[in-house]
Amino acid sequence: MQRRNFLKTLGAGAAGVAAAPFISTAKADDVITWRMVTSWPQNFPALGTGAKDFAERIERLSGGRMRIEVLGAGELVPALEVFDAVAAGTAEMGHSAAYYWRGKVAAAQFFTAVPFGMNTTETNAWLYNGGGQALWDELYAKHNLKPFAVGNTGTQMAGWFKKEIHSLDDMRGVRIRLPGLAGEAMNGIGATAVNMPGSEIFTSLQTGVLDAADWVGPYNDMAFGLYQVADYYYTSVWNEPSAVLEGTINLDAWNALPDDLKDVVTEAARSANLSMIDEFTYRNAQALETLVEEHGVELRTFPDDVMQALYESSMEVLQRQVDNDPDSKQIYDSYLAFQRLVRPFTDVGEYAYLKGRDTVGA
Repeated sequence: MQRRNFLKTLGAGAAGVAAAPFISTAKADDVITWRMVTSWPQNFPALGTGAKDFAERIERLSGGRMRIEVLGAGELVPALEVFDAVAAGTAEMGHSAAYYWRGKVAAAQFFTAVPFGMNTTETNAWLYNGGGQALWDELYAKHNLKPFAVGNTGTQMAGWFKKEIHSLDDMRGVRIRLPGLAGEAMNGIGATAVNMPGSEIFTSLQTGVLDAADWVGPYNDMAFGLYQVADYYYTSVWNEPSAVLEGTINLDAWNALPDDLKDVVTEAARSANLSMIDEFTYRNAQALETLVEEHGVELRTFPDDVMQALYESSMEVLQRQVDNDPDSKQIYDSYLAFQRLVRPFTDVGEYAYLKGRDTVGA
């Protein structure tokens, strides 16, 4: 089977970049060299290193037939232009989060996180066994992309707040960094959600541009030093009960790969996905202890009226989304049906176990 080599398109930005065609050569011994643009600082814990891990797995599993150069946010394109850059062929691959593209592809948000939705295990089951991946493929093919799940942060904290939240009234007017469907839901209760790259959060909190910020969880939040600019860490998980990181491949480049290398990339994505989940479970536990014990971070939970308002606003946002976008309706119908299928077992399995463990003090 012939191996391919692809021409790359050079450029500093994604918008308006014309892609060069991916051209196959007749040489069977060529090494395929691609570039991967990301939304993360180079080597940023778990997110940036997760992209690099994905690239290294591809090279290792392919026996060196594929090599991926990983570029951090801003090195070739800005953090929030990964989608356009890969679609255009500026780079062959990307690593980011699908809800950043809500302004381009509204339905993409369902492939990162759904407020009050499925947890990580349930989400992976939907993608791999419940038809989610096929729907993702169908949606992204319209934009010349092939998507994969390449990592998951697990449950994400509600965020860092500069003032304590005692009631729903305290949320009014709060400017918070919060992307995706959860950001829309936050707008619905009187706050103002802002989407910005993670690298801008610290300065925005420090200068008063933001009053609060969701980033990821203890591990990544500590890496950005957010505990230095906000006193209260809210642990009320509602916004991202699971947060999928996506790998994208230019569809022309993907279609030009021989079948065995497509299998390599597919398996590398799946193993990198699991690896990041494992790492976050371990590193978040360590970081939470450090934040509390060494940095004196004060953990808080939202009052009941805030959680109820966020739930009601989330349901309104989801309904509005499916009413106005046929792709969103098709995907959310599948997502919701799967959630209803797996929830009874989750309740009598994992949830019942965790409650029982707490009851006996284990």
